[in-house]
Amino acid sequence: MRLLLCALVLSASAIGQIDEAAILEGAGDDWLTYSGDYSSLRHSSLDQINRDNVGSLVPKWVYHVPGARRLETTPLVYDGVMYLTNTNELHALDAGTGRRIWSYQAEAPRRAQNRGAALWGDAVFFLAADCHLVKLDRLTGALIWESEYASYEEGYYTSLAPLIVKGQVLVGTAGGGTGQRGFVAALSTDTGEELWRFWTVPAEGEPGSETWGGFPSKWGGAPTWTTGSYDPDLNLIYWPTGNPWPDFYGGRRRGDNLYSNSVIALDADTGEMKWYFQFTPHDTHDWDANEQLVLVDREYKGEMRKLMLHADRNGFYYLLDRETGEYLQATRFVERLDWATGIDANGRPIEVPGLEPTPAGVKVCPSVRGATNWMSPSINPEIGLLYVVTLEMCDIYTGSAKEPVPSSGFRGGGSRQIPSEPGQFYLRALESLTGEIRWEYKMTGPATMWAGTVSTAGGLVFTGDDDGALVALDARTGEALWHFSMGNTLYASPMTFTADGKQYVTIATANDVFTFGLFSD
Repeated sequence: MRLLLCALVLSASAIGQIDEAAILEGAGDDWLTYSGDYSSLRHSSLDQINRDNVGSLVPKWVYHVPGARRLETTPLVYDGVMYLTNTNELHALDAGTGRRIWSYQAEAPRRAQNRGAALWGDAVFFLAADCHLVKLDRLTGALIWESEYASYEEGYYTSLAPLIVKGQVLVGTAGGGTGQRGFVAALSTDTGEELWRFWTVPAEGEPGSETWGGFPSKWGGAPTWTTGSYDPDLNLIYWPTGNPWPDFYGGRRRGDNLYSNSVIALDADTGEMKWYFQFTPHDTHDWDANEQLVLVDREYKGEMRKLMLHADRNGFYYLLDRETGEYLQATRFVERLDWATGIDANGRPIEVPGLEPTPAGVKVCPSVRGATNWMSPSINPEIGLLYVVTLEMCDIYTGSAKEPVPSSGFRGGGSRQIPSEPGQFYLRALESLTGEIRWEYKMTGPATMWAGTVSTAGGLVFTGDDDGALVALDARTGEALWHFSMGNTLYASPMTFTADGKQYVTIATANDVFTFGLFSD
């Protein structure tokens, strides 16, 4: 049974219906979905806080989340109420003051962190770690229903923020690193009933199964542990997938291992795959492709194209045609990259021999954390710059041919850091059509953070710094304009909203949620 901790009933007049049209308006006064909108732009139309006055930004309130150790949540805001998550928890706050309205605690194993919730109609949805979708009344926190969509006993768990499309809650799984077969599923917002499911590892005899060399599909991995994107005009859902299992040894899974390390384009009504693109075939370095998929319409080589932008963990920045999946180009966006010399005309990496993990260990760049990771990028559409948190780092990778046993913790080897070569974080602004680095902001700190970014019409980009600070940079030049140290490691991405007509910026630290506004307000 799920436990409602406390509830403060809001006025019935506050009830409003959140639908696809509201989400399509994009991030402005409200922040209605994990990435701000369906296209994962993470760009806000707000400009009250701008380059001229950001220097007067001050903390307005701090909300402590009891028992939190590593908050990864991007809060949602609608009509002055903020919804934020911790593992198996959802908290509703007054967005202007930080005062708690209600909170809900799910009775589930504390297996993973939680990155956020989803809003639809008059309800709020979030995922408990044991793969239960929980639907709550967003005004009172009252439980409406919960629905299990994967078995925790079989090794499945989850950490992502769900995405709601056309009355369907899209969910995914973690756990692929211990041998579970990944999938994307759509559940009804009304009942929790499963409407369709797409498995990211083909079953025996299905197209793509030949790329596994006879390795059992039920152990293949390719988890779906981050939130996808959606194009309503094409009626396509885009979802990134993780690495195959075992992570660091591919001798028993000979072939490209579809559809791991890929983006899959799914029909929003049926879950049928329309196309896929694989970034790292036969991955043996744990370079999941679970980075955000940014959707823009831009002129490319004299023709308007529906584009997908993707900075991958493997160190290359990709442009794809999101209507067809056509590969357009790729550019390296980190210096410390030695596993491939480039990407060929078909989008396949040109790999350097001799860099597979070995029992003794081999140095490979980038590190297992990747050139970037699930920390959210953002784009300023007016400027055309994509802001990506990047890590310059190499690791020693080891491999083991030991017989793989699912749910045993075995990953076919592992990785370790090189003490004499510490990592270095940068925020880099990439020209979105070419991947050219226009500017970079070098961070101070121990290379331990996982924070992302948000862009605003005020000419700013906010990011979490590696030393525990929220930083505001000039979106065009990268000039550092303001920072505030919160004294804790950051694992979440910032967002922005208004309450009572005033703009605020919020970011979660390991165990607190900080909200900033202008001193004059």
